[in-house]
Amino acid sequence: MHGNDQVLGMDREVQAEKVAMTVLAMSSGTDEPIPQDFRAFQAYLAKRVEMAQDLGFGDEQLAAIALKVAGYLAEHEEPRNREEYLLRELWKVGTEDERHKLAQLLVKLARSTPDAAG
Repeated sequence: MHGNDQVLGMDREVQAEKVAMTVLAMSSGTDEPIPQDFRAFQAYLAKRVEMAQDLGFGDEQLAAIALKVAGYLAEHEEPRNREEYLLRELWKVGTEDERHKLAQLLVKLARSTPDAAG
């Protein structure tokens, strides 16, 4: 049994909705709240991307997860800093394709974070 079996469908495809809800559940506990500082937010994203990669998720799967999580956050969470406000506003005005590209860029940003390596 693989670590990501609970988020795979019968066809072994990643169920992005399930993964997104799992990621949100991981961040909604009192152990590790979503940071308010942007650099801490980058490190937070980097840690989540690294965890997903360790579970075997590829680039498109990560982007699909980021798309779901970002959509949920844009609808249900208030921005905690200027950067999150900007991201939410970009999300609101973007087309589906633009949102997908923004999700890919967030994954890329997380990977380029210096704290991601260790």
